[in-house]
Amino acid sequence: MINKSVATLDEAVAGIFDGATIMIGGFGTAGQPTHLIDALIAQGATGLTIINNNAGNGEVGLAALLKAGRVRKMVCSFPRQVDSQIFDDLYRRGKVELELVPQGNLAARIQAAGSGLGAVFTPTGYGTPLAEGKETREIDGRHYVLEYPLKADFALIKAYEGDRWGNLVYRKAARNFGPIMATAANVTIAEVSRIVQLGELDPEHIVTPGIFVQRLVAVENSLAQSA
Repeated sequence: MINKSVATLDEAVAGIFDGATIMIGGFGTAGQPTHLIDALIAQGATGLTIINNNAGNGEVGLAALLKAGRVRKMVCSFPRQVDSQIFDDLYRRGKVELELVPQGNLAARIQAAGSGLGAVFTPTGYGTPLAEGKETREIDGRHYVLEYPLKADFALIKAYEGDRWGNLVYRKAARNFGPIMATAANVTIAEVSRIVQLGELDPEHIVTPGIFVQRLVAVENSLAQSA
C-alpha cells in the first residue's frame, strides 16, 4: 500500500544532510512551509544551499534558518526587502553567499530541471553583470543568455491538502513555486493542512501529482498561513 504520509515533522525532514541543496517554496511568506523549516532548524543540518524567491522575512521561517547559521548560500531573485535584516547582516559580514537570479530565470531554470532539459536560452540578463562569463547567442535577431537548470536534493513546499499517495492541491497565492520545485528535487516534502482520503481530491484540481512527492505531513494550524 502506498502511503507517503508521515506522522511528525521530525520524520518529514529526517535524512536532510549537511551541505544539501534545498528548494523552499513561497513568495515571501505566502506558501512558505514554516513548520518544515522550523523542523529543519531543530534537525541540525548545516552548510545548506537554499533556493527560494526571497531571502527571508522578519525572523521566522527562512529568516530563522539563516539566523541559525545553517545556510552557506542563497540562490534567489529578491534578497532584499524592508524586513530582510537577517540576510542583509549576514551578507554584509561575508557569512552567506548570494547567487542573484532574475525571477523569470529562476522559474525557468527550475522548470528546466523538472523537464529534464540540459539548459535554456533566455533574454533576461543579457548585457548586464548577471550574464558575465555565460554563453550568449543571437537567435532571430535577439540576444540570449544560456542558463543551466536548478536542481535540488530536497524541496520543502506547502500545499493545502494532500492524500496518502502524495497528490497535492494548493490554496490561492500559496501555490507559487511549489509545483515546479516538486519536479526538480530528488526528495519533495510537503506540509499540508490536512491529509484526505483517496478519491476526495478532485482529479481536475490536483496540481502536483503524487509521483513528484516522497513525503507529506499534516500540520494542524497550517491553513491560516496558506496564502
